[in-house]
Amino acid sequence: MFGFGQLISVLKKNPKKIVFTEGQDPRILEAASRLLASTFLSPILVGNPEEIALVAEDSGFNIRGAEIINPAEFDRMDEMVDLFCELRKSKGVTPEEAKKTLSQANYFGTMLVKMGIADSLLGGATYSTADTVRPALQLIKTKPGSTLVSSCFILVRPSATGGNTVLAMGDCAINIKPTEDELVEIAAETAECAKIFGIEPAVGFLSYSTFGSGKGEDVDRMRNAAAKAKVKYPSLPITGEIQFDAAVSPRVARTKCPDNDVAGHINTFIFPDISSGNIGYKIAQRLGNFEAYGPILLGLNAPINDLSRGCNAAEVYSMAIITAALA
Repeated sequence: MFGFGQLISVLKKNPKKIVFTEGQDPRILEAASRLLASTFLSPILVGNPEEIALVAEDSGFNIRGAEIINPAEFDRMDEMVDLFCELRKSKGVTPEEAKKTLSQANYFGTMLVKMGIADSLLGGATYSTADTVRPALQLIKTKPGSTLVSSCFILVRPSATGGNTVLAMGDCAINIKPTEDELVEIAAETAECAKIFGIEPAVGFLSYSTFGSGKGEDVDRMRNAAAKAKVKYPSLPITGEIQFDAAVSPRVARTKCPDNDVAGHINTFIFPDISSGNIGYKIAQRLGNFEAYGPILLGLNAPINDLSRGCNAAEVYSMAIITAALA
């Protein structure tokens, strides 16, 4: 079962560096101070060193020994500008335009990952998901075999029988209304991410219908996506289209789809659109008392993740470990 201990054990064997694009945010500084006391993950803070030191002192956080990189004084800026222009040559970006863009912490931090100075990136404490994803798509790009960036949330709750109940939900943050083929890719990426957190994925394509009990375009889309996923990933337990109650309750599954071995035991949920996904994970978080970790971005060439603007320092620390472990 999932626990942060296993991710930390992975990082201890192969320590990583993570760049925080909002180095002056007190929540980032609190998480960085905790990481600096460890040996498995080194933070890189983007920003003005004097201003960061002042905020840290005012907030009471010890960041002594932290690596702080100021875009205005970066000694490899010419190299970064050249690489940026090469990556964006199809857009005709000039060195002057590149330098202006790289003065923005989200682009600068992403280029630190691209150049191998950092292994991973965590941002978004003060700006939108789009501002994290856009530089990643432009500069890091999708990994071979991936056609889109998607996301999942990992939900964790102590189990009454001991250990934790761990679930994966995708895509709850990026793709507004995925096509059938995009849903297949989202399911595969979410299942792979689930394995990292100790989940043996059983995948359900969610709907308001269970095997034809309802009608409509969205029902057809989820049914067809599930069928395509079964063909493409025959070793994965997959079912759909399926309603949430039949997905998680063996009793309901015996009534609605008695001959289906996967129904009733789903732990990896694929939502039909961002509305249902976003609502669904937040219901689990707020009413089901699950801890929600994410959004974890999937399909990129390097681990880059987005924070909620309402996050606290503990969530920053947890997401930093998750992000680095994905490297």
